Amino acid sequence: MTSAYFSHLSQLQAQTEALLAAQGYDQLLIGSGSLHTHFLDDTRYPFRPNPHFVHWACFLTQHPDCWLLVRPSQKPLLFYYTPKDFWHLTPGLPAEDWAKGFEWQAYDDFAAVRAQLGNSKTAVISEQGVEGDNLSQNPNALIQAINFDRAVKTEWEQHCLRQANYLAVKGHCAAQHGFESGHSEYEIHQAYLQAIEHNESDLPYDNIVGLNEHAAVLHYQFQQRERPAEHRTLLIDAGARFNGYAADITRTHSDGTGLFTELLEAMDRLQQQLCAQVRAGADFVSLQRHMHLLLADLLQRFDIVNVSAEQQLEQGITRSFLPHGLGHLLGLQVHDVGGWQQDAEGTLKQPPEDHPFLRLTRTLEAGYVITVEPGLYFIPQLLEELKAGPGAQSVNWARVEQLLPYGGIRIEDNLCVRADGHENLTRDGFHG
Repeated sequence: MTSAYFSHLSQLQAQTEALLAAQGYDQLLIGSGSLHTHFLDDTRYPFRPNPHFVHWACFLTQHPDCWLLVRPSQKPLLFYYTPKDFWHLTPGLPAEDWAKGFEWQAYDDFAAVRAQLGNSKTAVISEQGVEGDNLSQNPNALIQAINFDRAVKTEWEQHCLRQANYLAVKGHCAAQHGFESGHSEYEIHQAYLQAIEHNESDLPYDNIVGLNEHAAVLHYQFQQRERPAEHRTLLIDAGARFNGYAADITRTHSDGTGLFTELLEAMDRLQQQLCAQVRAGADFVSLQRHMHLLLADLLQRFDIVNVSAEQQLEQGITRSFLPHGLGHLLGLQVHDVGGWQQDAEGTLKQPPEDHPFLRLTRTLEAGYVITVEPGLYFIPQLLEELKAGPGAQSVNWARVEQLLPYGGIRIEDNLCVRADGHENLTRDGFHG
């Protein structure tokens, strides 16, 4: 796939040259980022690189203090930080095939970078401030234009996202085995890491590993060491990275019996109905509304709510069982940039008032990679609010009490949008 990577660099070069010319810059300098220490301590947080840097140099995700200079009609110049340091390993210049896409300069003093900039009008995208009369730090118009273009993934990026999904699937299979073996949340998490050969700092986000009632906490942040007496439910929202690109997959598992298992199977069919509608030209806000219509029908069929789907939507009942959005853009960042952005100038389309947590309001285009993640939860806080409101009489509270110990359901796939449909990167990983 090296040829696809070089093609990716060529596309970035052409796009960037056009943007620089349009906005009056001679060149673009991008920093990889820097290490940060903990408050009142000398230990450091795990390094997270600047995604604008990784967009070009996706093989350098663990390399702080590097700089990339993009110049018209020239190879991008990569300043590779090689400090004199006997405390840490100083890396040598990369020699792999992908490195041929750049010019390289080893450096240990930023003066070498500054000297290369000269008097050219330079846009700088970096968390580190770079002073100079001819430098423009984090110009908003340029960043908005880059963010807008990032939604359409190149062939190389699609490859990386596909491989990230295939990798994460291995972890999800290990997690399912751990659940079926009666393991704790912590043990399931550790099995996941071992299966995908990641350290925790390699993960694109902190894994959500919720057993039983914890499946009702949307961003459950703990991992209990103790094994619960019963294993009714596992909700695991966990990803992986491949060359800087993220997978974001959720699966829910049950003990295989009873009403909740039937509900889980119905939710899986509902999720696939939504996936079937993903193609270029689809309006994601409309898909969000359709998700709630399908959920309302399901709630009625399972005698959780005893009024029609239309009445449920009018009363806002479904939002008590599903408060989050259908999905988001996915790429170098888990919640990839530009989800509300409608053009390169940065015009935003806010989510509708009745669905404030929707992260994507764009019309889908070929090359987008998105998540599709409907859910159904029994969240005590939201249920108490529902019980105190006008929709309380429409709910079968005995059925809700029966399902509360199971927490909830979320099923999330990663889809690459095509002109005539989509490629389901996640399902392909499970079935491959």
